[in-house]
Amino acid sequence: MADYKDPENTIVMETSKGKVVIELLPDLAPNHVNRIKELSRENFYDGVVFHRVIDGFMAQTGDPTGTGMGGSEKPDLQAEFSNMNHVRGTCSMARSQSPNSANSQFFICFDEAPWLNKQYSVWGQVVEGMDVIDQIKRGEPVNDPDSISSMRVAADI
Repeated sequence: MADYKDPENTIVMETSKGKVVIELLPDLAPNHVNRIKELSRENFYDGVVFHRVIDGFMAQTGDPTGTGMGGSEKPDLQAEFSNMNHVRGTCSMARSQSPNSANSQFFICFDEAPWLNKQYSVWGQVVEGMDVIDQIKRGEPVNDPDSISSMRVAADI
């Protein structure tokens, strides 16, 4: 097992392009971190595609239908907005117009996205593998999209 600072608060995501390691931020968004860990432990994200990938902005995933309209069967989460800025590698929950509609979908920022600050719940930061995220196929929707092979809490690996 790799030497992670806090394995219980680290996600290892294997994608069709390679491995990505995400440090979770439970102090910022405890309920969102718990949801990501819960869904990861249920293998929810395995096989899910990156359905919306915008060059210079972000790669979005977490919808089992691959359409951007789906989620888990769990209840939506209350917003946990923070002062953490959306920068390269930020992991944040996707949602509808309602601030309290985050469920399972999330996105990873390619670059700084200041218009998202204090509007979306930041739950993690990529600490390894941003070069992998950079390789994900672009599109809205993406033709022949890349996917998550597996997403696990490092403590469970």
